[in-house]
Amino acid sequence: MKIERKILLNPGPATTTDSVKMAQVVPDICPREKEFAGMMKQLRDDLVRVAHGNLEKHTAVLFCGSGTINIDICLNSLLPEDKRVLIVNNGAYSTRAVEVCQYYGLPHINLEFSVYERPDLSVVENVLQENPDIAMVYTTHHETGTGILNPIREMGAIAHKYQAKFVVDTTSSLGMIPFDIEKDNVDFCMASAQKGLQAMTGLSFIIGNEEQIKFSKKYPKRSYYCNLYLQYENFERTGEMHFTPPVQTIYATRQALNEYFEVGEEAKFARHKRVFEAIHSGINEIGLKSVIKREWQSGLVVSVQYPEDPNWDFEKIHDYCYERGFTIYPGKISTEDTFRICALGEIEVDDIENFFKVLKAALNHYNVTLPMS
Repeated sequence: MKIERKILLNPGPATTTDSVKMAQVVPDICPREKEFAGMMKQLRDDLVRVAHGNLEKHTAVLFCGSGTINIDICLNSLLPEDKRVLIVNNGAYSTRAVEVCQYYGLPHINLEFSVYERPDLSVVENVLQENPDIAMVYTTHHETGTGILNPIREMGAIAHKYQAKFVVDTTSSLGMIPFDIEKDNVDFCMASAQKGLQAMTGLSFIIGNEEQIKFSKKYPKRSYYCNLYLQYENFERTGEMHFTPPVQTIYATRQALNEYFEVGEEAKFARHKRVFEAIHSGINEIGLKSVIKREWQSGLVVSVQYPEDPNWDFEKIHDYCYERGFTIYPGKISTEDTFRICALGEIEVDDIENFFKVLKAALNHYNVTLPMS
C-alpha cells in the first residue's frame, strides 16, 4: 500500500513510518487474551527502558487517552490529603496542570514565571522552604508552546531536598532528547505514543516509582477512570488495562518501540538535532526571528515571530504549505503572535530544506516582505 507522506512540523502528533502505520492492520483480537496482555507487559518494560529506569524500582502504567490524561492522573492520584502541589509554571502546559488542580479543588501554588524564560530555581527553593505542606513539585520538561527546556535535574534535587516528590511532564521530550529518570531526580514522568515514539494517538503512559504508586492507595480517591493505583493494580493482577485499551494503537506503539531500539537513541537524538539546526538555518536565511534565547531552546521546537508585514496571514500561509504536504502550527504565547516549526517525527534535513522552499514560495505568493527589521 502506498501511503502519501505528510511532513508534520507541528508539535505532535509526529510524522510516522509506513511500517508503524501498517502495524495497525492486524487480525481482530479480544484485548483480554493472554497474547495481548503479554505484549502489553513487554511494552511497559520497554517504556521504562526508554526513560532509563530500573525495572526493580520503576514501572510504566498505560492509559487510553491523549497526553492531558497523564497530567490529570498524576495530580489527582499522587497528592496526599491536606498537602499541596507546587506547580512551576512557565508555559501553556504547566498552566494546564494548574487548571486540573482548579477543577479538582486540589490545594496548589501556581508559581508563575515568564514564558520566555527558565524558572528561577532560587525562587522555587524559597517557596518550598516557606511551605512545608508541599508534597509534590510539578513542572513541564519541554514547554512545547515556546520550545523552552526547563532545568529539571536541578529542580528535582531541590524538590527532594524538601521531601517532595517530583513529577514532570515529558510528553514532548521523552525519546527525542536525553532523559534519565534517576539522574534527573524525577519520581514520575509521562508521555504519549504519538510524540517521541512516533506512534499513533490514543495511548499515554506514566513511568515512575512503583513503591510510591503502591503507597498512593492510601490517598484520597478523586477519580475512578483516572486513578494511577487502580490502573497499576489491575495490570499487576490481570496483565490488562482496567478498561478497554486502544488495541490498534498498542500494536503501532509496539512497532514504533522496535524501531526506536533498532535505530538507537543516540542516532535518533542526533537526527532531531540535525533537523533543529536546519530549521534555524532556514529561518535565518529567510529573515524570520525566533523568540526564545537559543541556549534555552529544547532542540525540538522553534517559536517564530510573525512578520510585521500587513500582508502576513498565518492561515493563508498554513494552507499554502498544507496543500503541498507541510503542516505548521500556531504558537501558544498569549502576549505575542508566533507559529512553531518542530523537529519531531520521522523527518530529515532535506524535508526541512524542501519546506523552506515552499514557505518562501508562499511568502512571495502573498507578497510578504522579508527579512524582518
